[in-house]
Amino acid sequence: MSDNEDVVVSGKKSRISVLKSEDCAHNDISGDEIDDSLSVTNSSIADESSRSETPTQTGGRRRRGKSKYNKCRLQYKCTNYLKEDHGQPLFGVQFNYNTRDGDPLIFASVGSNRVTVYECEEGGKIKLLQAYTDADSEENFYTCAWTQDDATGLPLLAAAGSRGIIRIISPVSMQNIKHFVGHGNAINELKVHPKDGNLLLSVSKDHALRLWNIKTDVCIAIFGGVDGHRDEVLSGDFNLEGTLIASCGMDHSLKIWCANHKCITDAIDSSYLYDPAKTSKPFDTVAQHYPDFSTRDIHRNYVDCVKWMGKFILSKSCENRIVCWKPGSLTDLDYPLKLTDSTVSVLHQFEYRECDIWFMRFSLDYWQRIVALGNQVGRVFVWDIDVDDSAQVRCTVLSHPKCTCAIRQTTLSRDGSVIVCVCDNATMWRWDRVR
Repeated sequence: MSDNEDVVVSGKKSRISVLKSEDCAHNDISGDEIDDSLSVTNSSIADESSRSETPTQTGGRRRRGKSKYNKCRLQYKCTNYLKEDHGQPLFGVQFNYNTRDGDPLIFASVGSNRVTVYECEEGGKIKLLQAYTDADSEENFYTCAWTQDDATGLPLLAAAGSRGIIRIISPVSMQNIKHFVGHGNAINELKVHPKDGNLLLSVSKDHALRLWNIKTDVCIAIFGGVDGHRDEVLSGDFNLEGTLIASCGMDHSLKIWCANHKCITDAIDSSYLYDPAKTSKPFDTVAQHYPDFSTRDIHRNYVDCVKWMGKFILSKSCENRIVCWKPGSLTDLDYPLKLTDSTVSVLHQFEYRECDIWFMRFSLDYWQRIVALGNQVGRVFVWDIDVDDSAQVRCTVLSHPKCTCAIRQTTLSRDGSVIVCVCDNATMWRWDRVR
């Protein structure tokens, strides 16, 4: 079977049911019931931790002692937390950035076979808006991503996980309007193209990345093969122009794929013209076997999160640091990518503690001024990167006495004023910035 014959698309029937607010026994705790805990700097980190049995379990060394951080101007206060009724780990959370100033702060969480949409209200409140549950109780959603209908401007939410099926949900019509099948295994992350909301990137346990046009329901390109990843792909991201894709995975490698090669741009253009009603031929999906750059010199373990930051790349592994780096030399910002040259330059390392397990993902705010990462004992590290010199980067450690398990992912509101974290014990935590 060829690569473009194994893509099955359906936009007619929904296999996700919608739950109303009263059907979800969410334990929303606020007001007098929550400890009035401010962000903590120079904090002592707890020695004991518990972690749910998840597909992401791996060993890690326990570190003891006090962490030391220089004072940071970013301060946050824990204003609310709640627990989803399924009791399973929450692996993903994302704010919707397709909004304007003054619009409600909307975010989605994924875990078990549930996709849930919330609104951050004034006073630290978290309002449940909608919840979707997959028809297969064995589904386990790992990731979600927001986009919007280019014709109506209405929000759309993509979610995927262990079954390798991408669900496209319309929060307005409250329906699963499409689903895409193509990957041969679980999908670990979804990313939307920064300039074209119809283009969706998925990375998978099947060692490959796929680029989809969710408007015309086709798989445009498959990144992987001869010189692709040799193990599970855990994370991927577009640069701000959408011309480059960075990916990372269990093979300890980081790869860069050019999305502006003529074969890819031609396929993107063709995907908008493809109409299955007018032809019996499947769409000619591009097979991109060779990345434009590859390195294993940054990390020595699973690389589970990667993000572009301007012309630089942030990546993390199970080594208690996020590395800011770039291909080539420091002085050459327009370094021509070469698969035969794996030269890298490290600009900065963000150190943290007690994050030895994998599938722990950091986040950036929309303006790329703040980095946030949770660890395996419930602490959140927040770095202020809005500085001229990397030596001036400062870190704040957020802690709450009731948050003690692994924080799988964080998300920042568009302006960085709110951080939401999701945990292995089905809890989510809201932190509001103190001005």
